[in-house]
Amino acid sequence: MIACGLDFGTSNSAIGVTRDNTAALAPIEATNTLMPSAVFFDYETRGRVLFGNEAIAAYVGQTEGRLMRALKSILGSPLINEETSLGGRKVPLTEVVEIFVRHLKHKAEAFAGQEITSVVHGRPVRFVDDDDRADARAQEVLEAIARRAGFRDVAFVYEPIAAAHHYEQTVECEELALIADIGGGTSDFSIIRVGPQHRARTDRNRDVLATAGVRVGGTDFDTALSLAAVMPLLGLGTELVEKNLPMPNALYHELATWPTINFAYTYKNERALAELLSLAREPEKVARLLAVVRQRLGHRLAFAVEDAKIALSAGEGAEVPMSFLEAGLAITATRVDFDHAIEARTDRLYRTARDCIAAAGLDPAAIDTIFLTGGSSRVPAVRTAVGRAAPSARLARGSDLLSVALGLTQMAGMMR
Repeated sequence: MIACGLDFGTSNSAIGVTRDNTAALAPIEATNTLMPSAVFFDYETRGRVLFGNEAIAAYVGQTEGRLMRALKSILGSPLINEETSLGGRKVPLTEVVEIFVRHLKHKAEAFAGQEITSVVHGRPVRFVDDDDRADARAQEVLEAIARRAGFRDVAFVYEPIAAAHHYEQTVECEELALIADIGGGTSDFSIIRVGPQHRARTDRNRDVLATAGVRVGGTDFDTALSLAAVMPLLGLGTELVEKNLPMPNALYHELATWPTINFAYTYKNERALAELLSLAREPEKVARLLAVVRQRLGHRLAFAVEDAKIALSAGEGAEVPMSFLEAGLAITATRVDFDHAIEARTDRLYRTARDCIAAAGLDPAAIDTIFLTGGSSRVPAVRTAVGRAAPSARLARGSDLLSVALGLTQMAGMMR
């Protein structure tokens, strides 16, 4: 029997299989082993479904349809019970997740050359902050999705534990490591004892001293940057003529948040914005917001912001081009402004990492290594925040986007 490891992520996903004691990730998009967690329902072809970069390209190319991204985020939110409109019919959002997971399973089976019925599924330490019942419900929903997709045996492993297993293959002596998996939707931490003598253990309970998680990730950084830099160009923070009332801000937050963008596209919102246009002190900005809703450009804005966030991880400034909305429209975001916009969130990362060390009964000086993984660990302010939790520890990096998937696949081979 072949087992697989599935890393269904908020921003990206990967799946791998273990054959002949060797873990290998499946090519799921041409030869790529990593794919954006995106689904596009193509209305022009009566139901064709596209995935990953192909889904994004169809949306950007203005094919008539609906793009769904950051699907994992719904599991830990009230959206878990919501439906979306797809070509005139209401579809549960969990069904969209199922379609995506089934696609990954089929890709892994094509790679393995046989049916796969057993999966080691990654999960964050916390789907939901401070609500154990809702957190358990999120895993139950994800397990039900996996079973409907065709997996009969489903095991869950905390994503930082999987990342630790992958990191452990590289260490030459025993270490106390703080594993920090900073992903698209959640950030997860584990204090674990790693070393060559521990690699063959399938039960790591004795080695894991503490785990912690918080619902903060890269999509939250996108939201913060969008609200700080982009949405003011669409009227956020401006006033209405009557009584100097501020523009209502709910729609801005909806458009700045990946899982809720599609909910902004309603005739009710269009009518409300048309009325607000005549009441606005800066109507040209509100007119842009109305155009975003009418032309379904929310994801285009979000992609421009995400690209700027990625650029700000390497440079001090990045342009956010919006010529698709208005000729010549753009704004330059700076690293300083970005760091300020996400400061409350990076402080939560520091406090969660600090508390994880304390929960293990350790002094920060006892941590030998901080292993950083996850795409959002590339943000300099994130690395600084997590590093503050154990200032004397060595910082180590791995495959930022694939450490969890490789670890899950390696563990699947051991647990089958």
